[in-house]
Amino acid sequence: MFTATPLRRGMLAAGACTALAAGLVVTAGGAQATIGTAAPKAAPDIDVKNVKADLAELQKIAEANGGNRAHGRPGHKASVEFLKGKLDKAGFTTKVQEFDHNGAKGYNLIADWPGGSADKVVMAGSHVDSISDGPGINDNGSGSASILEVALAVAKADLKPTKHLRFAWWGAEEDGMIGSSHYVDSLDSGEVSKIDAYLNFDMIGSPNPGYFVYDDDPQLEKVFTDWYAEKKIATAHEEESDGRSDHAPFKDKGVKVGGLFSGADYKKTEKQAKDWGGKAGEAFDPCYHQACDDASNVDDKALDTNTDAIAHAIWKLSS
Repeated sequence: MFTATPLRRGMLAAGACTALAAGLVVTAGGAQATIGTAAPKAAPDIDVKNVKADLAELQKIAEANGGNRAHGRPGHKASVEFLKGKLDKAGFTTKVQEFDHNGAKGYNLIADWPGGSADKVVMAGSHVDSISDGPGINDNGSGSASILEVALAVAKADLKPTKHLRFAWWGAEEDGMIGSSHYVDSLDSGEVSKIDAYLNFDMIGSPNPGYFVYDDDPQLEKVFTDWYAEKKIATAHEEESDGRSDHAPFKDKGVKVGGLFSGADYKKTEKQAKDWGGKAGEAFDPCYHQACDDASNVDDKALDTNTDAIAHAIWKLSS
C-alpha cells in the first residue's frame, strides 16, 4: 500500500490523480516518486443469510417436486430455472446446455460475466442435482448457493476483471459427473486451453465440518490456504479430490483445478476435531446421500467462511 503525506482536501490536482491511477511519475516540491497502480479491491463479505435463503428456496423446490432435485426429475429443472432467473436479472449472459443421460434430459447452466480476456477464463462450478432420495441441500445446494451469491456479488460490484469470469452449475453429477463431462467434451482443444483455472465446490457446509482444500494445483491451493491462514483456520488436503466430483473432467483435459470441501460420510479424527471443533468419531455429514440432507443439515459458520473464501479466490484469480 502506498502511504502518502497527508494532504488537505483539494490539494491533489486532477492530473496528479490521473497519474496515481496510471502508475506515472508525480512531482511534488521538486521530488519525484513513481506511484504504482493501485491493487484491486478485496472481495466483499458475502452475507450468509443470502446463501441460506437460496438453500431454503432449493428445499422448497425439492418439496414441491417429489422430495428431490435429481437428474431427470422436475426438481432439477426447477432448480436450474431458479438460478438462471437470478443470474439473468443480475446481468449475466446465461445458457442452458442440454444433454441426455439414462433416457432423461439433463441440464447444465453456464453464466458468463461480461468483459475480461476471453483467452484467460476463470471458472467456478458446482453440481446442482441431488440424489433421488433427498433434497441434497449440503450435497450440493451448499456449493450451488454459494457460487450463486458470489456471482451476484460480482454483479453488484460491477467487477471489471482482467480475466473472463464464468460460473457453472452441473447436472447429473450424482450419476458420475455426466453434465460436466458433457460440457468439457463439447469444447475443442483451443477452447479448453483458454480455461485458466477451474474451481469446484461440492459440499461446503457439512454439519460437522472440516476445511479441506484441493491440492491438485499448488498455486490454486495456495490462494485458499493463505486466506484461511490469515483467519487462523487450519486446512487439510482434500482427501478424495481425485475423480469424485466435477473438477475431474477438467483435470483430465489438462486444466488447472482447485476447490473446497467440508467432508462427507467418513469420520472426523481427534486431531481434526481439535483443529476445527465438532465431534470426533462422527461423520462430517451424517446425512450424506440420505433424505435428511435438508435445510437443517448445514453448519452456518462453515458455509459463511467457505463462501467468503470462494469470493476471495474469484477476485484474486480474475484480477
